[in-house]
Amino acid sequence: MLQRVDRSSSGVAAVQKKAPAEAGLHAQVLDHLGTAICGGQLTPGSVLNIDELVDRYGVSRSVVREVLRVLAAMGFIETRRRVGVMIRPTRDWNVFDPQVIRWRLASEGRMAQMRSITELRTAVEPHAAWLAARRVDHDEASDLVGLAAKMWAAGKAGDEERFLHLDIEFHRRVLAASGNEMFVKLQDLVAEVLTGRHHYDLMPHYPHEQALQLHADVAQAIQRRDGDRARAAMVQIMEQAFGEMKSMWEQTGEPGQG
Repeated sequence: MLQRVDRSSSGVAAVQKKAPAEAGLHAQVLDHLGTAICGGQLTPGSVLNIDELVDRYGVSRSVVREVLRVLAAMGFIETRRRVGVMIRPTRDWNVFDPQVIRWRLASEGRMAQMRSITELRTAVEPHAAWLAARRVDHDEASDLVGLAAKMWAAGKAGDEERFLHLDIEFHRRVLAASGNEMFVKLQDLVAEVLTGRHHYDLMPHYPHEQALQLHADVAQAIQRRDGDRARAAMVQIMEQAFGEMKSMWEQTGEPGQG
């Protein structure tokens, strides 16, 4: 069962101490309900009552209605006549929404979310690198090589924050250089999973030298317009990501580890 937000506690709930604007209340209630749904505290088939939510969170009905509207757009809930607002099964969720990914990474199903996104990246990013080698312009290719060099320096220095920023930017640029607008839309998803790996200590504090070299290989192959080599190096990056998390997935005892 969800608990009423403690306005005197630390963390996110502390934001409510000084009567924040409705926008702040909306964000807090949305985050609380979204996390509860993704974490399984609110299970598919459960019914939400607007009056109970108003009382639980101490907010207006308009705030609750707006939160429910957003959750409905994410595929989390639906309104049924004579039933009310019902939680929908996971298969109906908009799993590509960055906020949904963030909530799922914060839940006990974190490793399953990591695995599914990494599998998606493995299917997309190598081909994006192959396309980039065909379509990238000279300046974009040079910038990508320079970015890989900065990643190498940050990784060797153990500057985790800077390395994360550069890693996200590197993969964003490869997706953008592919020239495929559908691939480009995946950049926020990639940013979320890379940030999640960093936030939840699911990646090495010092990147493996092989990973650094592989990013440089991707960039150099794209610059040389060698699509096959760019794709092969990106496949290796994805395989290494799987390898780094494999033992963690096994520890969860979740199915589908192969």
